[in-house]
Amino acid sequence: MSSDSAAERDQQVWDVVVVGAGPAGASAAHAAAGTGRRVLILEKAELPRYKTCGGGIIGPSRDSLPPGFQLPLRDRVNAVTFSLNGRMTRTRRAKKTLFGLVDRAEFDAALVEAAQKAGAELRTGVTVSKVEQHGPAVPDRRTVAVVLGDGEVVLARAVVGADGSAGRIGAHVGVRTEQVDLGLEAEIPVPPSVAEDWAGRVLIDWGPLPGSYGWVFPKGDSLTVGVISTRGEGAATKRYLDDFIGRLGLAGFEPSISSGHLTRCRTDDSPLSRGRVLVCGDAAGLLEPWTREGISFALRSGRLAGEWAVRVGEARDAVDARRQALNYAFAIKAGLGVEMGVGRRLLAVFSQRPGLFHTALTGFPPAWHAFARIVRGTTTLGEIVRTHPVARRALGALDRG
Repeated sequence: MSSDSAAERDQQVWDVVVVGAGPAGASAAHAAAGTGRRVLILEKAELPRYKTCGGGIIGPSRDSLPPGFQLPLRDRVNAVTFSLNGRMTRTRRAKKTLFGLVDRAEFDAALVEAAQKAGAELRTGVTVSKVEQHGPAVPDRRTVAVVLGDGEVVLARAVVGADGSAGRIGAHVGVRTEQVDLGLEAEIPVPPSVAEDWAGRVLIDWGPLPGSYGWVFPKGDSLTVGVISTRGEGAATKRYLDDFIGRLGLAGFEPSISSGHLTRCRTDDSPLSRGRVLVCGDAAGLLEPWTREGISFALRSGRLAGEWAVRVGEARDAVDARRQALNYAFAIKAGLGVEMGVGRRLLAVFSQRPGLFHTALTGFPPAWHAFARIVRGTTTLGEIVRTHPVARRALGALDRG
């Protein structure tokens, strides 16, 4: 926390202001601060804070972390148990680690600390009420005014919105979403005997509702147990979670935390910027539509947003700022956008034929090997469909079917 007075902060124009201190915001702040720019992170909560999330760190997430970042892993996964709504259970094991598991409060706080070490400043306990790019609070056309809940105005050359799917910055930019899902989760402390049984192994259960699935992620002396399904099925999703916990034999353990969260996927044509304001991560509706995996999308889009925010901030006029913002959008769509497109197709097929996915992953070695390569980060869904004719034809046939 800076020792500057509020009046002095009002007068300072930051190169980049990042709203939100999750993985996307911390990644953006690290990227921008690493260039030597003056960067401020604004976060409404005090850190560390809980976040509804399984906490799986797959290969693309690991590869997008700041250089030298030490993951605070709670476990390393080398086995996956798959089940079809509690039936046809089968475990597949890998010789090498598939992915890691983190506590999100620890992970997010460590990312923010890395951004601070790169030179970013952090202010917590502050709420952003609106962003203005025109009007009396804006001293010139190269400046954005971030208005806080108490009326204080923070000035910046560029703003990165990373304040979540229901945040103020996404609304300012005009982000549009087409897929909204409800995730419910419980953090369940368990005795050592139960923890030992789950060590190194996760469970993925293809659920009873279209497009739904559940998970168990072990984290030392606790299990993260959750389910996700389409919004609008709240009661059925809650029943799924209760039934899921019950059949796992975990109903007798009291959760330390029970929580819920809405995830939102953007439309293809949803904007990623407005003037000198960029959005990334959940604020931009960026996540994988089938699995709803968002950490890797947050880290990757956050880094790009931080890099391009520096260019936007240095733009001489509105035309130049727009050009830089469009370059950011192109970079997002060329990578994450392609993956989201494949994910949408897979979700549509999975919603109709979850048994087919279960059979493939548990009984067809090439499908399991593709899954392992994706979570390790040696390939992506988009790359598999693009480079493997069999996968491309199979997905096309399923689309038509």
